[in-house]
Amino acid sequence: MQQEHIDAGKEIQKQTGKTFYLATRFLPKRVRHATHVLYGFFRIADEVVDDAADAPPATQRAELESLRAQALGEVDPDEPVLEAFQELRDRYEIDDSEVEEFIDAMATDITTSRYETYADLESYMRGSAAAVGVMMTAIMEPEMEETALPHAIKLGEAFQLTNFLRDVREDIVDRDRIYLPQETLRSHGVSNDQIERLEYSESFAAAMAEELKRAETLYREGVAGIRYLPEDCQLPVLLASVLYAEHHAVIRANEYDVLTREPSLSTTRKLWCLAKTRWHWHWSRDPEAVFQRVSAVPTLEPDTRGPGHGGRVPTR
Repeated sequence: MQQEHIDAGKEIQKQTGKTFYLATRFLPKRVRHATHVLYGFFRIADEVVDDAADAPPATQRAELESLRAQALGEVDPDEPVLEAFQELRDRYEIDDSEVEEFIDAMATDITTSRYETYADLESYMRGSAAAVGVMMTAIMEPEMEETALPHAIKLGEAFQLTNFLRDVREDIVDRDRIYLPQETLRSHGVSNDQIERLEYSESFAAAMAEELKRAETLYREGVAGIRYLPEDCQLPVLLASVLYAEHHAVIRANEYDVLTREPSLSTTRKLWCLAKTRWHWHWSRDPEAVFQRVSAVPTLEPDTRGPGHGGRVPTR
């Protein structure tokens, strides 16, 4: 990949994915450059449906199909990031099906703005977030790739679910989308109209709390697989996990109100997450142990309440 192509992807990431970019800076050069290109490709596809919402659906679909053809090498690319992505896809033998699933997921956003069940949302994330996890794993080239992949998929879903929970206000205001499952909202007595009016309530807080816990289960499953990645990739992926999960602490501190305010991480808070993660990593190279110590995800401990309960429960 030519440096100008890498720089094009890097600039896109710096402008639109600041949290992920911070973690990316700690990846080894061989993976960092490929990550810039991957992110650039993902963002270009995302912009077709998110930042061009005023375009007719037919136009958006045509643009995605053009992007699909370029990404798969069927036609010559029309911009540097796509040229670099073609090279990257060949070099790391990324299966065409992953590209197909990702583009199909982006196409879903053109016509789908509500998800009835979490299973429906999970199906969408398999094409978006999980495909990202698969491609990221490919460029890291772990020795135990088949073992690492299921965890990478869970971690990708965790990141995306956190984004959905963080961006409820933005998604409804800018795109008329609600990613919180309809079944979750109904079970807590929350209507779509309430969210469209940005009307915060205790019922909405309860629905958010339920989905936050779901995301945290995904984090635990995802982080458990970091140990299977190359040693020089483990800290950056762990750091990304800590940074994304830190939004949960902000959301909880705001009593789950993501309708009247948009939770965000200050630069100081990001740097603090970075510092404490690196400090604990210095003393323990166990990704799960470090994540438990420094992340906003509650630690699970054995449930000792007696017969009939079993399992593990959050301790914070």
